[in-house]
Parts: sequence; C-alpha cells; structure tokens
Amino acid sequence: MTGSNRLYLDWNATAPLHPAAREAMLRAMDLFGNPNSVHGEGRAVRAAIEAARRQVAALTGAEPAHVTFTSGATEAANMVLTPEFRMGRTPLAVGHLYISAIEHPALREGGRFAKDRVSEIPVTSEGIVDLGALERLLSAHDKANGLPMVAVMLANNETGIIQPVSAAAKVTQAHGGLFVVDAVQAAGRVPLDINEIGADFMIVSSHKIGGPKGAGALVSRGEILMPKPLIHGGGQEKGHRSGTENSLAVIGFGAAAAAAVAEFESRNTTITGLRERLEAGMHQVAPDVIIHGADGSRVPNTCFFTLPGLKAETGQIAFDLEGVALSAGSACSSGKVGESHVLVAMGCDPKLGALRISLGFATTEEDIDRAISAFARIAGRRKAAGQAA
Repeated sequence: MTGSNRLYLDWNATAPLHPAAREAMLRAMDLFGNPNSVHGEGRAVRAAIEAARRQVAALTGAEPAHVTFTSGATEAANMVLTPEFRMGRTPLAVGHLYISAIEHPALREGGRFAKDRVSEIPVTSEGIVDLGALERLLSAHDKANGLPMVAVMLANNETGIIQPVSAAAKVTQAHGGLFVVDAVQAAGRVPLDINEIGADFMIVSSHKIGGPKGAGALVSRGEILMPKPLIHGGGQEKGHRSGTENSLAVIGFGAAAAAAVAEFESRNTTITGLRERLEAGMHQVAPDVIIHGADGSRVPNTCFFTLPGLKAETGQIAFDLEGVALSAGSACSSGKVGESHVLVAMGCDPKLGALRISLGFATTEEDIDRAISAFARIAGRRKAAGQAA
C-alpha cells in the first residue's frame, strides 16, 4: 500500500481504515442521539451499536451479549487483569497473575495486580510459551490467596509466532484458574473461537483489523464470571464499562470485524504468498538474514528479521529514508526503540536488533518488490561499510 510515494508495511502497529469501516462511519455520523436515550434518535444509535456487537461476536466466536466495548485493547487488558472478580453476586479472588515473557506491554504491566503478584512464564528458543514451566508454576500456586490467572497472546506482535493457547487453557483450567487470551494480532489472521480455545476472556482491538483507533473489546465466554469494573459511572455496557459508548468508533470496529470475517480466506491466502515472496527476495539479496520464527507457525502477514551488522534503530531510519514504513518491534511504547524483550525471552542477543515488516489487505506484489529493492540497497550499504572498515 503506497501513498505520497511512501510504502506502508507496518500493519501490526495499525491498519489503514478499511473501506467498509469508512463507509459505516460516514453513515453513522448522522446518528447523533445518545445510545442510552429511549427516544427514536437514541434507539437508532443503540441499534447500530448492537449490530456492531454482533459483528465483533462473529469475529471471536462469542455470543453478542458477551462482548463489552472499551476504548481499546489496553483498557480491556487493564479491565480483566484484576484480582477482583464476581461470580454472579459472589466475590471471587484471584491471587496471582502468570503472563508469558513475550506479552505486549499492555499485559506485561500486570493490569491491577501488585507487582509481587505477577510472574512470567518463560518461552522456548523458538518463541513459544513453555507449557511445562506453566504446569510447574501453577502446581506451586497457593490457592489460599485466590485463584491463578494466566494470560497468553495467541499471536506475538513482533514475531507473529502462534502460541498454543488451547493447550495453555487446558493446563490453566486443570488447576482451577482463569485464562485470558490476547487475540489482538490474531484477529482476522487466524480463526478465532473463544469456546474452542477454552479461554475465559479474549481481548481484541479495532485499529489492528482496519477499524478506527479508540475502540476495542473484552470478550467473555459467559456472563456470570466478570471482573470488577475499571470505569464506574452510569452503568453502560451492562455495568461492566461505564461511559457513553463511542458509537462512531464502535460502528467502524463492527464493520471492520465483518470485513475480516468475509475476506478471511482470500485475504490470508494472498498475504501468505506476499510474505513468501518477500522473504525469498530477502534471502536472495542477503543470505545471512535471520527471519525469527521462520521454522514455526506464524500469522501470514508478519516478518521479523535481523540483518547482521545493522542495528534496529539504524535500519528503521534507513528504510524510512527509502520511503518504507516498518518498525523495530512493538510500536506501542511512545515511539521508543530499544531492546526487544521478545528476543531476550527467546535467548537471542538483543543487541542484534530486529525489524518487523507486517502486511495487510491492501499490500500488493508491487509493494513487495519495492520493499525488496529497498532492502537490497540497505544491505548493499552495510556490505560496503564493512569492506571500507
């Protein structure tokens, strides 16, 4: 996808607005009523929000009543990562949070848990959560302080590696724990079904799938077990998340979710071919390029690579000067470029650095060829610099 002679290959950071989401939002701009009002204007907005709820539910394999809209995935994470739950009207304590070492910062911070009640689950050198370590951690968990909670992402935002979340859910539930899956990078790229995964809660985001920023959802497997609300007030979203709904963003989110479902097969077949073309071209240009997770199961759109001798910061600037937008790992930390905690967790030398190319529904073969050409020029300069030294 190009614009103003720029090439955008940072879809894991945010996706451009899908045409269906844009059209839905333009129509929704005429729906000015408060969705919590009982008059006709309010009911019109409410109907549009409930339609979006059904669309997000279809994306996640959930019931519409189990979708709670939030301002984004970060809020959803902070909402669900809490020691305080209710089972109906009965308080339920969660004593400790276990998160994988490769989680997104939104989960790594531990939500509303105290720091001493958060533990990391290590990952293998292939970047996959260590289920044996999870079993040992949960076996040692002291239930006297409350139930355990485990949070594991379905697809890593840097490497794209798919995690064994169904197996992790079974281990967690065998120990009486709650299981949370971060499906932000997986939505639209792998099939989602909260019931088949066995998760108690799932987190999804609008702007990662072509919807607007400012919307996300916490999806639950049922309605009885729910976390203590993070935001109190007028009791919107069945009391789980107060505040007048951001109807415009929610409606755009729903349209993007519907497009992700409708286009799933064709979109991912095309994107898989584009990534294969990209990585073959990169290997031809620079045989020493390291593509992290290449031998494992990844989402189709992500290429996380290291070019030996090229620092991540230097590479990101070099590509930007070539007119190519990509990232050095997660783009959700106020623009900071530092060592990748994902590479550290995998036992790689973080000083090597890595760059992430991520593709989307508008990426073309011409875009891939242009990216390979830019990569070739940057790799060539690296080689020339080495010879000069």
